[in-house]
Amino acid sequence: MSIRVALVGTGNCGALALRQLIEDPRFELVAVGVSTDEKLGIDAGALAGLDVVTGVVATQGIEGTLAAKPDALVYCAMGDTRPVEATRDVMAALSAGINVVGSAPGGLQYPWGAMPQKAIDRVQEAAHQGNSSVYITGVDPGFATDLVPFAIAGTCQRIDQIKTMEIADYATYDGTEVMSIVMGFGNPMDQPGMLFYPGILSAAWGTAITMLADGLGVEVEEITENYELEPAPEDIEVATGVIAKGTVAAMRFEINGMVGGKPVIVVEHITRVRGDLRPDWAQPAQPGGSYRVEITGEPSYVVDICPTSRNGDHNYAAILAAAGRIVNAIPAVIDAPAGLRTTLDLPLVTGKGVVRPA
Repeated sequence: MSIRVALVGTGNCGALALRQLIEDPRFELVAVGVSTDEKLGIDAGALAGLDVVTGVVATQGIEGTLAAKPDALVYCAMGDTRPVEATRDVMAALSAGINVVGSAPGGLQYPWGAMPQKAIDRVQEAAHQGNSSVYITGVDPGFATDLVPFAIAGTCQRIDQIKTMEIADYATYDGTEVMSIVMGFGNPMDQPGMLFYPGILSAAWGTAITMLADGLGVEVEEITENYELEPAPEDIEVATGVIAKGTVAAMRFEINGMVGGKPVIVVEHITRVRGDLRPDWAQPAQPGGSYRVEITGEPSYVVDICPTSRNGDHNYAAILAAAGRIVNAIPAVIDAPAGLRTTLDLPLVTGKGVVRPA
């Protein structure tokens, strides 16, 4: 019997998740919610970029998806700039008895230590009220900062430091809100994006650091952060417009989980809009971008993760991976005990059901 699912948010990640929900025989799509008027009434097949008619048309917001009473809601609405609203949406679904798997709000990936306890308690209460579960994930923070490093760490006899990295060229990434508001590409050098307001990096990736620490059995005493920005040497055209000469065109930031006064758990990002910017910063393992897990210990490792796709570049492939991780987790989240679920307590999601030879 197929799992009845609904989806909210048909942006970059949501549209790719929607494609799988339509094509994967494990699921029956029953509702789609959108936030823009131009998408209202459009068939889900068109929103997913498929040449199919599903009979499920987009409605405004989350209300229609809740009214459809799905077994699970895939929540991919923007959470970076509206974390409170995204949390309210998730709580509404949970209290209605609908399991939630999604990409937002990011704080719910591992909220302990990253969110106020009162907020965590409210989410837990909503989940127990509806006997439902919620699992939020992605790529980074997501499987590249938890699932993959945990799997490798399980082979070590000693770990001195564990670092996860995203090294990527974002020139083809077409998420305007993320590029301009969150990351600040194209901003004056003295006006960085909201990501670099004091404490935001630690909040955004604190979930990943705390989860790694808990899984490794250590306590993080402090989370520190630092960043560098690099200006464009001339105007650079990107998917979201033009990065003007002298404005932000590359960035490197680091979030450190301090254990015993040393940076033991580290998240580093190097993001450019052109590959030749700051060649002294780390380079990706494949053209465009990759993820990396570095473990210093016994044994030590450098593991590069290189997503590719026949339908797009490295940015598309990374978002596709996030969508796949979300959708493939749905059965496990439905079967899980009520409450907040994380990679630490979910069973291994193996990709069961996705093998379909061409």
